[in-house]
Amino acid sequence: MKALVFHGPGRRSWEDVPDPVVQDPTDAVIKVDAVTICGTDLHILKGDVPAVKDGRILGHEAVGTVQSVGDSVTNVAPGDRVLISCITSCARCRFCREARYSLCTGGGSWILGHLIDGVQAEYVRVPFADTSTYKLPDSVSDEDALLLADILPTSYEIGVLNGRVSPGDVVVVVGAGPVGLAAMTTARLFGPRRVIAVDPAAQRREAALRHGADVAFSPEEDVKAKILELTEGLGADVTIEAVGIPATFEQCAELVRPGGHIANAGVHGAPVTLHLEELWIKGITLTTGLVDTSTTPTLLKMVASGGLDVGGFITHRFGLHEMDEAYDVFGRAGETGALKVALSAA
Repeated sequence: MKALVFHGPGRRSWEDVPDPVVQDPTDAVIKVDAVTICGTDLHILKGDVPAVKDGRILGHEAVGTVQSVGDSVTNVAPGDRVLISCITSCARCRFCREARYSLCTGGGSWILGHLIDGVQAEYVRVPFADTSTYKLPDSVSDEDALLLADILPTSYEIGVLNGRVSPGDVVVVVGAGPVGLAAMTTARLFGPRRVIAVDPAAQRREAALRHGADVAFSPEEDVKAKILELTEGLGADVTIEAVGIPATFEQCAELVRPGGHIANAGVHGAPVTLHLEELWIKGITLTTGLVDTSTTPTLLKMVASGGLDVGGFITHRFGLHEMDEAYDVFGRAGETGALKVALSAA
């Protein structure tokens, strides 16, 4: 089969690789019908995730059709159309039993495209298929389902829920990429007073206004002064970091009010300064984490019923074999205006 293979920082190749097979009784082999590219994949290509080794097939967000299953798989069967979660759950370890699947110690967590071969391929082997895939109703399109693999649960759990967004809050989202936009969309579920986006790209600021933001600022503006003006001089109740670089984290810390909450959702590949000399006295809560995907069933129901509008996140479409072109477009999002790309099998 063909797959997108990582060959070290800055090097990737769409090449022939062996077809996956069922290795364990809990496995499923799934034909990839649609797949997307994550900002984390770009971090991997920059060398920010050293656990990813030469030869690894990338990708952790896909929709597909089950081809074969191991003897222990009972929830899905060949022919089923499923969402492949970015997080794999063994369902047995301490953390999985607490629904903290990202901390799985039984062979799960974020492994696809990280520690084992991922989904940017014609076929993929998914371990623990019973607890790591979700049957999809006909009412949910492949494109909408792709958003449920990672960005929607990530933004909702790590941004909105961890940040404890509440009715009447002022929420600042720093970074209007896919996760930031999804955070704005899902924050609206809790009735905030105002959602504010910060991003240097004009196209992404415009996208933010379409996806839940009331106002969008460029970091070249005096953002702190504008936020203080909008919050009676206090600062934001919740700031959500959705980029993963030192400057954006420090901006979140600068914009949060005393007693407020910083929710870090970005993937960081470099050290970040935590200004405790300023924050220690302010009663700030800081949360971090990798998505658990414990809310995926709820979000799937909302998308299926029309209660959560995810239209407009997919901006560019390709065939599966146009993987290199899709990476180029997504990697130059500031120029191309790409939010999420969707690649579909023929």
